[in-house]
Amino acid sequence: MHFNLPLSKSVVVSHLGLTLMSASTEVQLFIPWKGASPLNLPVAWSYFLQPFSFPGGSIMDETVAEYIRRTVLKMPRDEIKMMLQKWGFLSEAQLQTLNFHQQKDNISQEVVQLCEENSAGIKQAAALDIIYNHIYQNKRMWSVYQMKKSGEEEEYFDIADFKKKFKGRIRSALKNVTITFKEYEDNAIWIRVAWGTPHKKPNQYKPSYVVYHSQTPYVFISASVLKSNLPLLCQALIVASNYRDIREMELRSHSLNSLKDIVFKRYSQNFQTYSPKPVQGWNVEAENADRRIVHENRSVKERIHRLNQESFGCGPQPKLEFAQYRLDTMFKSDPKMDVLDKKEPFRCLVKFSSPHLLESLKSLAPLGMADAPLSPLLTCITHKARNYFKIREKKESFVSP
Repeated sequence: MHFNLPLSKSVVVSHLGLTLMSASTEVQLFIPWKGASPLNLPVAWSYFLQPFSFPGGSIMDETVAEYIRRTVLKMPRDEIKMMLQKWGFLSEAQLQTLNFHQQKDNISQEVVQLCEENSAGIKQAAALDIIYNHIYQNKRMWSVYQMKKSGEEEEYFDIADFKKKFKGRIRSALKNVTITFKEYEDNAIWIRVAWGTPHKKPNQYKPSYVVYHSQTPYVFISASVLKSNLPLLCQALIVASNYRDIREMELRSHSLNSLKDIVFKRYSQNFQTYSPKPVQGWNVEAENADRRIVHENRSVKERIHRLNQESFGCGPQPKLEFAQYRLDTMFKSDPKMDVLDKKEPFRCLVKFSSPHLLESLKSLAPLGMADAPLSPLLTCITHKARNYFKIREKKESFVSP
């Protein structure tokens, strides 16, 4: 009795009386006993369905093949070769066989075939996904978290120890996870975690991404839609990095580099640096070639420029897409009049949105659309490293602690 089964490799193996013989695309399974029927095949199938090791490697899992195919399809066609080279899983000779000028669907199929030859697993597929998300990191929403130590002592950072502790903490609570690390030149460690459940395999299409700069207290997280796993992720981070606590900073953006610029103070900005001297390098008269034209509001423009530079600095601004302000206050009335029966607070939400919010705010006063200086609520975003605010009663700080 025999069954015809598709297989991409030509093999001849024997195992407990079962013989697999194949040509190029078909495998025949021969069962050497009389009266064989589907009722007495479970033992045979149990051996057949186990992964076989062939001279060219093991058969690649279908879910891995599909995930690699979809990852390649997300890439711009003129960048596929560059990303595959960064991946380093396919040899240069294999890359030479690919036609990068055909449709992306055909390219993805050919890449999958080469990955089958190299017996790619989920570890390699996850590494390719990290490379894509590192290049297109702005497609994700990132949140900043800050960790705290119990003391000020400096400790030597051991990447191997960090990985071991991180994996150990997560897998002690959940076995079905895929954890992948990749290190980059700027001391950034990219971590990808695909979450499963006690009874389901990890969902590779809804992973969490973590970017941690060693020997700094800041972590940048693009969380999975599976929010229930976020506490476990944070626990693993503080255990692996030897911190005692972690909190969200209320600072979010699609631009990961801009978030780093804000928390690492890598941008040009001055605070409380008022100087009555004219600002160097800016002159109203230089804007006009004809000196017969006199600016009546020259001093006003110079004042606006000076105040704007004091608030935002002279360099480019970090890129944030929004700032959100939540008002939480009480209406005031004479207790004798008893106008308000219910003592409930008044709540209001105001959200400023722009493709480049800080540059937009910086341009308001020079364009005459707002008075200078702008409200501290708008100019303190980078100084306080947050774009989520709560405005409360006057007796409290206008920004939540």
